[in-house]
Amino acid sequence: MVFVWALPPVVNGSIWKFLLGDRGLLNEIARATGLAPDGVGFLFDPQLALWSVALVNAWAVIPFNALIFRAALLSVDEQVLEAAEVDGAGPWQKVRHLLIPHSRPTATVLTVLTIVYAFRSFDFIYVMTAGGPGTASTTIPYLAYVEAFVKLDYGSGAATALIALAIVIVLALVYARDVRRNEAE
Repeated sequence: MVFVWALPPVVNGSIWKFLLGDRGLLNEIARATGLAPDGVGFLFDPQLALWSVALVNAWAVIPFNALIFRAALLSVDEQVLEAAEVDGAGPWQKVRHLLIPHSRPTATVLTVLTIVYAFRSFDFIYVMTAGGPGTASTTIPYLAYVEAFVKLDYGSGAATALIALAIVIVLALVYARDVRRNEAE
């Protein structure tokens, strides 16, 4: 499970570009089974390109989230669960009244971290779609790269990067506030 998360994003993106490409494995299966005789433009359709990259990005971060969330669930005191059972709580009541409230802080932190991770996903876009088709999968970090290093407009690239930085700082403040609140409890 950790292998997927630990794999470098460039390698991950390259593998998925191979799988989702016009002559990739998924399209060949779709053609062979007759589901999509012309294939699916996962990386070439403006409606699907960003969704495809987002899905790959999510796939890469799920193992990390699963490990952290599992640790949160395993940290629930076994005696509390046994006491709830003795008091007549069923499985759903234990989930609703014990496990969900106990894991809510972890879920909040993971949500913020996942959004930050997704927001900074330059590498998957660079490898899989190069911001295309057209600008369909261009994100703010990728736009900053294009402005500064492709168009050589360093001022525009820096301004775009500062906007991205401001958004990440807001998310970091939400994260820090939640961590402080959890430590106080």
